[in-house]
Amino acid sequence: MGVDLLNIEGLENLKHDGPIVMLNLMRFHDRSLYGEGSGWDAYLRYSALTVPMIKERGGTLLWTGNPKAIALGPQAGNQWHYLALVYYPSVAAFIDMMTSPEYENRCDPQRRNGCAEHLIIASTEAYSKFKIS
Repeated sequence: MGVDLLNIEGLENLKHDGPIVMLNLMRFHDRSLYGEGSGWDAYLRYSALTVPMIKERGGTLLWTGNPKAIALGPQAGNQWHYLALVYYPSVAAFIDMMTSPEYENRCDPQRRNGCAEHLIIASTEAYSKFKIS
């Protein structure tokens, strides 16, 4: 599997059968590693490939944003370029996508090409005003 740092054991140990939202924190390379535009350009190529895969598994992109300032907490190491909340109907759906040959061969190379750092935090709902249909 080419997706480094994927914590399958930790995800499976959640023992959570319901929906899950992945908080994505991204920091981009100034230039893509392959020299095809900026890191952001490579990330856009990654998104174009990945969003249909998310939808095929019953998930959806809930929200994206551009972080502007750290309001509380340490400044060092917390300068992110882009945030995304991605809904999946289950942990299994997320793992299925991330471990698929299509993701490994088509998507992950573009993710690595664009992202200097990409942190994904799995979260279960405690409260939400989002209505997912």
